[in-house]
Amino acid sequence: MPGQLNKKITKRERRHRKIRAKIFGTPERPRLSVFKSNKFLYVQLVDDIDGKTLVFQSSKGLKGKTDMEKASALGKNVAELAQSKKILKVVFDSGGFGYTGKIKAFAEGAREGGLKF
Repeated sequence: MPGQLNKKITKRERRHRKIRAKIFGTPERPRLSVFKSNKFLYVQLVDDIDGKTLVFQSSKGLKGKTDMEKASALGKNVAELAQSKKILKVVFDSGGFGYTGKIKAFAEGAREGGLKF
């Protein structure tokens, strides 16, 4: 049903706006923004002061049997990239998505990789 889809998207967007009103990324502690499509996860570290993306990664080229394994591997990859740019602390922005499933697996992978949030 098309009406249900639009309703679902607008609810997520409303949650995301509410989160973004409270979360702000700085060069020392950037915002770790997550977007989940039907197939892939997209992650970026954003400095909101300068409006620049410091690190970008997606789960498109990752290998793993399940989406959960890919999300965890993505978290570890992002943590390695962030540490190469001397970023150890971040502010987590789930993008209006619930902290379950792929989002949680990604966050745990990023923590295992060394990011603190």
